[in-house]
Amino acid sequence: MSAVVKTTSGLRQMSEDDLEEIMVIERATYPFPWTFGIFHDCMHVGYSCWVYEADDGIEAYAVMSIGAEEAHILTLVVRESSRNQGLGRIMLQFLKNTAKQYKADTLLLEVRPSNHIAIKLYSSFGFNDLAIRPNYYPAESGREDALIMAMNI
Repeated sequence: MSAVVKTTSGLRQMSEDDLEEIMVIERATYPFPWTFGIFHDCMHVGYSCWVYEADDGIEAYAVMSIGAEEAHILTLVVRESSRNQGLGRIMLQFLKNTAKQYKADTLLLEVRPSNHIAIKLYSSFGFNDLAIRPNYYPAESGREDALIMAMNI
C-alpha cells in the first residue's frame, strides 16, 4: 500500500455549511471543545478560517487572527483518522504564507504542555517557546497552563 500524498489543493475557506462537520471533529478531539458560536463568530469578524477537504469530507481546519504585524493561530485540528499524513505541516505552511501576505512578521500560538505531538510538530516547523500562560485551558482537574510558541516569518 502506498502512502497518501497530501497537497494544498484540498484547502479552501471555511463556510457556515462546514460547521456541523467541524463540530463533530471538534467534539471528538477535545474534552472542552469550541462551540458552534465561536466558529461562527470567527468567520464573521474576519478571521482567516480554513478547511482541508478531501473526498471523505473535512480532514483538518484552522482559524487564525491577523493584525498589527502579528498572526495568531487560534486553533488547528486534524481529524484523528487523517493524522500522521502531513496535514498539520500543510496547514501550518499555508497559515504562515497567509500571514506573510498580510505583512505579519510574527506567528504565535498556544498549546497545552501535555500535547507533546503538537509541540514536536511546531518545534520542527520553527516555532520556539516564548512563555507560559498560567491556567489558560480548562482541564478535568481545574485548569492547565498554555505554552506560548512563536516564530518570525
